[in-house]
Amino acid sequence: MIATLRGKLLYSDTLCAVIECGGVGFKCFVTRNTLNKLPNVGEEVFLHTFMSVREDALDLYGFIDKEELEVFKLITSVNGVGAKIGISLLSDLPASQIMLSIASNDPKTLTAASGVGLKLAQRIVLELKEKVGSVDLGNDTEIRSVQNAAASSSTADAIEALVSLGYSKSEAASAVARLDPALTSDELVKQALKALTRRL
Repeated sequence: MIATLRGKLLYSDTLCAVIECGGVGFKCFVTRNTLNKLPNVGEEVFLHTFMSVREDALDLYGFIDKEELEVFKLITSVNGVGAKIGISLLSDLPASQIMLSIASNDPKTLTAASGVGLKLAQRIVLELKEKVGSVDLGNDTEIRSVQNAAASSSTADAIEALVSLGYSKSEAASAVARLDPALTSDELVKQALKALTRRL
């Protein structure tokens, strides 16, 4: 298996990058995030890679960040979710947002990615919500706080109230998770709204 590539960037477009290593050009399918961080053609690049081996294809996927690769592997471990969906999700949403959406049971946010309908997003959340802690994106504390917030009745009520006001479930859960869980649901909503308004 090819785990990493270091070489000269020969070519890139909206779907892939070709990297020359030892005289061989490796075509890697990439996310928009990786594409935006690639150097100029002719310069050296380093990618973490994942090789997909199927009966009819041998494809290589490249990621500038190791965290993005780990989230890609997690997403594509869901039955019926292929590499194309994994790339689409990571192109339209940051890896940390995907993990936060899964942790807060927020499939709707995942539907922002091209090709991801609500049923597929719900299946991803259902199958991965117990596994989100296995990927370290530097926001593990936030993810645990979000999971704990969703489990408490007052914080769960506050999250639902914020969702009814138009915030996504992951935005609401993230804002509530930063507050004292001993507060009443009304107080949680008021303080969370202040925090969310400051972020705009």
